Amino acid sequence: MSNTLATAVDFSKTSLYISLASIAFNPTAWNIVARNEYHNKTLTRLFGSPRTGCYFLALSIFGFGILRDSLYHQALMDQPQSPILPEPFNTIVPAILFLAGQTLVITSTWALGITGTFLGDYFGILMDHRVEGFPFNVLRDPMYVGSTMCFAATALWYERPAGLLVTAYVYVVYLLALKYEGPWTDMIYASRSSAETKANGSSTASKKEL
Repeated sequence: MSNTLATAVDFSKTSLYISLASIAFNPTAWNIVARNEYHNKTLTRLFGSPRTGCYFLALSIFGFGILRDSLYHQALMDQPQSPILPEPFNTIVPAILFLAGQTLVITSTWALGITGTFLGDYFGILMDHRVEGFPFNVLRDPMYVGSTMCFAATALWYERPAGLLVTAYVYVVYLLALKYEGPWTDMIYASRSSAETKANGSSTASKKEL
């Protein structure tokens, strides 16, 4: 097993570790930035409004995402090539997987909007209602799932077994990120709901006094 792994993955390539670092960096950095924004409003003060600050963060996330994908591609090109799927599945499967993954990513962004996708809730830009349409009626975290599918599709397309190992790493990184993001987002919306309930209660009490 170890010999098979050693021939499928060239662990001596620096590009592999740079790719792994960039994959871990993105969700980690954005969670840190977002939580700082929630507590200290750093970007809001810097850009003069929460929406402009959120757009800046969105551009940053998008830009670093492109860089991450570029580093992943370079890492794959530096790895040994070996057939993974027989013809014609070696092109059909990755193409379908990539299209499905991109569909999940794009439709998630469309459903949430820019601020909903790029951590607007940490800026105080909250959605009125929970998004329950496609793809959120199919998956809880369609954007992360779609992104993982694209990593796998790329590995299969270029026939780099190392890419499948990286894909598994991506999946673990996303799971860890969700353990922080999910409860934190729930807390933000629960706080708003609690504040609205108190406000409505105060309003009702005032009317009764009148």
